[in-house]
Amino acid sequence: MSSVAPSDPDIDVNERTPLLDAGQQGQKKSTPLPKLQISILLLALMLEPIASQSIYPYINQLVSEFDITGGDERKVGYYAGLIESLFFATQALTILQWSRTSDRIGRKPVLLVGIFGLSLSMLCFGLSKTLSGLILSRCITGALNGNIGVVKSVLGELTDSTNMAQGFALMPIAWCLGATIGPMIGGTLEHPQHHFPNLLRGEFWSRFPYFLPSAVTAVFAVTSFLTILFFLKETLPRQQTQEKSTSSLRCEAQNVPENVVEDSPVSIRSLFVPSILIPIANYGCISILEIVINALQPLFYSTPIELGGLGFDPVTIGFWMGAFGIVNGVFQSIIFAPLVHRFGPKAVFRLCEACFIPIFALFPITNIIARQYGINWLVWFSLTCSLILGVFMDMSFGCILMFITAAAPNKRSLAATNGLAQMTGSIVRAVGPAMSTSMFAYSVQHNLMGGYAVYAVLVTMSVFAVRFSAKLPGSTEKKA
Repeated sequence: MSSVAPSDPDIDVNERTPLLDAGQQGQKKSTPLPKLQISILLLALMLEPIASQSIYPYINQLVSEFDITGGDERKVGYYAGLIESLFFATQALTILQWSRTSDRIGRKPVLLVGIFGLSLSMLCFGLSKTLSGLILSRCITGALNGNIGVVKSVLGELTDSTNMAQGFALMPIAWCLGATIGPMIGGTLEHPQHHFPNLLRGEFWSRFPYFLPSAVTAVFAVTSFLTILFFLKETLPRQQTQEKSTSSLRCEAQNVPENVVEDSPVSIRSLFVPSILIPIANYGCISILEIVINALQPLFYSTPIELGGLGFDPVTIGFWMGAFGIVNGVFQSIIFAPLVHRFGPKAVFRLCEACFIPIFALFPITNIIARQYGINWLVWFSLTCSLILGVFMDMSFGCILMFITAAAPNKRSLAATNGLAQMTGSIVRAVGPAMSTSMFAYSVQHNLMGGYAVYAVLVTMSVFAVRFSAKLPGSTEKKA
């Protein structure tokens, strides 16, 4: 069977016509990335870390000020972890269905619904004064936000095997930029009547001290909504989508194997095979470890030194967490793609995943230094080491997303595959903050291992995750 079948009627085909075109005869050249479309896509991707992490610098202070703990400061970690987890818990319940819906009606409508819901829920969060109000608004944010799985699918459709590493290298950069902007918004704009007394005065800002960071996040969401509405092209044509969806439904109803319909969405059951589940399970491992770091860092930074933390204020927390995003974005844009091309995605993934181990070990070491010498250069050196390790750790996400994209049965099932992965990530991210902050509080309350028992558990989990990554395939040759 020939590799190329010229379909252009204007081309004169004869015995001298080459079977392979020039690009196929030599080494494949990298396909140029569609810069405008990917830029719009990355704008949408930034929204989730901004929405989820903008509350991190002040969430512990909010729990204390609203008297949710009843005056017991040791319980702050429990309630802060609960509020942080709810976003991912409700997202886990709906994201697979959002992804499946995008396989049928298109990517763009699902993205627009999710962004619109996020903007409304952030406004509700800023106006909430009770625990029930905070919980409800975070649940709405998660339930309507199925964007992350769809964004990954669109990126997979905009790239091919020659530029996949370059395309997926941009995802962590956008995420890091959002993770930079989010904490800075939260850390600098909470209690605006204190930070900007000449500009924002009045009873409203005193009554709702956390509305401004929520409103700024909502404005960012509206901007993204309009940009996607007018400029993002649909990567799944509506007419073809309907035809393929009908074929898929007939296939499922007749219990016909999914490969009979070559390029149509497959059943959910067809996704539960080792070639798909192993990359998804590895994604779940790094997701829970990463969200644990994100939840523990602000708690560790804000907790008094004598109780196992560093005693930073929200502004310092916001800027330090934001600095990680800046450094991470710069380094990933420079070294991620060359590393993957040089050593392969599996080797890079395993090395970067191993960085979780020293990151967790540095938490108690930093607190011990602070107890002995106060906040001095040794503390900042330890935090800088943790930041650098975090940059390499975050590269593991770009690698595992390449494995997940390659594992999809076909292009019409790419969103469902990403949705299943994101559902797994959302489940563990729902458990992670509450689990880690509760273990932190419990370790401190009962003085387990000097209050550092939580870190021993997390180091053990990290070692298990690194060992499990050996089951990944050796390459990311794209199936779809």
